[in-house]
Amino acid sequence: MSLYRNFVSVSGLTLLSRIFGFGRDMMMAAVLGVGPAADAFFAAFRFPNLFRRLFAEGAFNTAFVPLFARAIEQEGEEAARDLAGRIMSWLVLVLIVVTILAEIFMEALLTPFVPGFLDDPEKFELTVLLTRICFPYLACMSLMAAYGGILNGLDRFFAAAFAPVLLNVATIIILAGLLLVGHADPAFNAVWVTIGVMAGGVAQLALVVWAVQKTGVIPRFRVPRLDQDVKRFWLLAVPAILAGGITQINLFVGTIIASGAESAISYLYYADRLYQLPLGIIGIAIGVVLLPELSRHLKGGRFSEAMAAQSSSLLIAMMLSLPAATALAALALPIISVLFERGAFSALAASETARALVAFAFGLPAFVLTKVFQPGFFAREDTVTPTILAAVSVAVNIAVALALFPSLAHVGIAIATSLAAWVNMVALIVILWRRGHFALSAADLRRHGLIIACALMMAAVLYGVSMLAAPLLAASAPTALRLAALAGLIGLGLVVYFGLVHLTGAQRMGALRARLRRAG
Repeated sequence: MSLYRNFVSVSGLTLLSRIFGFGRDMMMAAVLGVGPAADAFFAAFRFPNLFRRLFAEGAFNTAFVPLFARAIEQEGEEAARDLAGRIMSWLVLVLIVVTILAEIFMEALLTPFVPGFLDDPEKFELTVLLTRICFPYLACMSLMAAYGGILNGLDRFFAAAFAPVLLNVATIIILAGLLLVGHADPAFNAVWVTIGVMAGGVAQLALVVWAVQKTGVIPRFRVPRLDQDVKRFWLLAVPAILAGGITQINLFVGTIIASGAESAISYLYYADRLYQLPLGIIGIAIGVVLLPELSRHLKGGRFSEAMAAQSSSLLIAMMLSLPAATALAALALPIISVLFERGAFSALAASETARALVAFAFGLPAFVLTKVFQPGFFAREDTVTPTILAAVSVAVNIAVALALFPSLAHVGIAIATSLAAWVNMVALIVILWRRGHFALSAADLRRHGLIIACALMMAAVLYGVSMLAAPLLAASAPTALRLAALAGLIGLGLVVYFGLVHLTGAQRMGALRARLRRAG
């Protein structure tokens, strides 16, 4: 079974991307800080990013991969290539229309999304300018996700998983130049960082196009026609726009509400970057690998193998997301302070960002497990059920965020996002179980209970040790010493957690290594 091998490959490359991403964010915090220019940039970047997650990673992948996998399984690569060409021709047409309309009507388009910026015309105008610069990033990334879907359907994950590294490299080059020049105008810096984002988008697209060309399954574009396969794709894709991008929708709702408070968007952005690390390494990697795996098994009538793949993915998700969540909560302030507290990023900014990170950490397991259970619907070409659940989740998010924002500001938004994720995830599990598509044995339940206990014990150890190591982590300490102390805490957490997991029998390390060897 290739599931474990592919998961390790995708998660390893995602980790590499996130390491570069942290380097980028550390530099960005020093260059932009948390002022009006930073709020404008993060709002501008999140706008096309939302549409990318919805149209590309949400609608396109969740609808396209099962159809592509079925074509390969039942008709062969030539038929799959023809299907990809017909569907991607429509994607290109939609992207062209959306990009042109967005560029023309950007000011009106942004007004309802950043209502809090309207009282500051200079901040709003900067946001409009930055969004116009980076909106074509949507087209680059959507096409990248489409070519990546082809690669994933062919069981080739390297190029698409490595591509995000190029975005971070391009942005780091721009940020390094700004730090060397020492330009003091945050608005000027924000414009150049946005240009770096666009350059990174072009580089990512070029990489995956090259990778698909090497497979020989490069799609041929033609005049879009609404045939039966394309109709089936859109019937699956339209509901998946909401279901597949639920996390991003909830985050974007938070951005709209947060625009009413100074620096709230920036606090949420930096906290979001921290919990996105384990979400990307674990949740997104599992979703990328599990969907084509499930699709192939189901299309081939191998239902027991499909159930086993989902159970294995759940074990991976629980083993890795729970310790990540509890560690982020226990070490929120030291992590934020060590990574970002320098230059324009103050101690107050670190404290406020850490509060949001704790709230996001509470929802991390739900975010990850959603990526495990949604493919159980998408692989069966059911995008309607996850869409209905996603709509409920968005409603919960909006209601709770509006209720908590007056008293808790950005922290209330983070709490609402996490709570909405739990509502969505629990509903997915219940429906899959009632349909007979998912079940846990008593042994599985015991194992997951032990994993929860091990993660909580590790968090308690980390919190206590971090209190003792506070002088080494303080902003007054040398940067190298602070980074070393933080790395030591993370290493301690890994040893304590995996030691407990092994000793309690939740997962013997020898058995895990054997699974990985069999997968390779």
